[in-house]
Amino acid sequence: MKAVIVSRYGGPEVLEVKKVPMPSPEENEVLIKIHAAAVNNTDPVFRLGKPFISRFFTGLLKPKHPVPGDVLSGEVIEIGEDVTRFKIGDRVYGYTTESLGAHAQYKCLPDNSAITSMPDNISYEDAAGIVDGGHTALVFLQEKGMIGSRQKVLVYGASGSVGTAAVQLAVTFGAEVTGVCSTANIEMVSSLGANRVIDYTENDFTRENKEYDIVFDTVAKKSFSQCKNVLAENGIYLTTFPTPGVLFKGLFQLKRKGQRAFFIAAGMKPADEKIEKLKFLAELMKNKKIKTVISKRYSIDDIADAHRYVESGHKKGNVIINIC
Repeated sequence: MKAVIVSRYGGPEVLEVKKVPMPSPEENEVLIKIHAAAVNNTDPVFRLGKPFISRFFTGLLKPKHPVPGDVLSGEVIEIGEDVTRFKIGDRVYGYTTESLGAHAQYKCLPDNSAITSMPDNISYEDAAGIVDGGHTALVFLQEKGMIGSRQKVLVYGASGSVGTAAVQLAVTFGAEVTGVCSTANIEMVSSLGANRVIDYTENDFTRENKEYDIVFDTVAKKSFSQCKNVLAENGIYLTTFPTPGVLFKGLFQLKRKGQRAFFIAAGMKPADEKIEKLKFLAELMKNKKIKTVISKRYSIDDIADAHRYVESGHKKGNVIINIC
């Protein structure tokens, strides 16, 4: 089978597509024929080994997991004798284990992995694309944002994979949503249901005379200290990327007017919790309450180009790898 192999840290040129042996499921595993995967913002980090702290998870001197990719969609084509959750022919989507491996034609996963059945009316591309951004946005908005109807929610980075999901989820929960993005993406963010869209190249929302119950910074561009003036009493600031600057300027600020700041390592959630969130997302997709925004599609042979595009900083929505 074909698989993307990363044998050393470096630029996109270290990504090689090679023929490797096809895996065989153990008693508690399913074998998935992967139809689609995604290149998320974390994939170049794992490939580069930068920042250096990431190597404590990915391998100190070289990648310890040679096949990258942590989200997938595909079809179960073989099951071990102890598997109870799935049967041959099931269409599934979700996360791989910590061993990654989604950028390949086939992958074995334990029966209790963070995968679940996907709706019949959803494409493999859309299913793979919603996993990371949708799950991340849902965890932040539900568990820390405690989102509810008629709340005022601002999503910064509204055109990214997390941002496009966050806008739609907030709308679904009945919130009044303001999206912040660049000029080129205003129309797209509006189409997702945002009540208002701010062009950050022209206006700074932190200087406006408006207040929000939730400010969700999906791209770590605005710290808590910058946003606290537009947070309502008991307002909540959320950030998906706890850079040192965000941590020290934001998360450790003293509470003001009951305002709080939160970061969650959504990707570190237990498999059973991820499954519940994925089931929730699947139902929303099935009923056309949310959709996946896809900016570019690549074949597995063009994986290096996909990485270059993600690293360019111009990605909107999701980047999909079509595999089988």
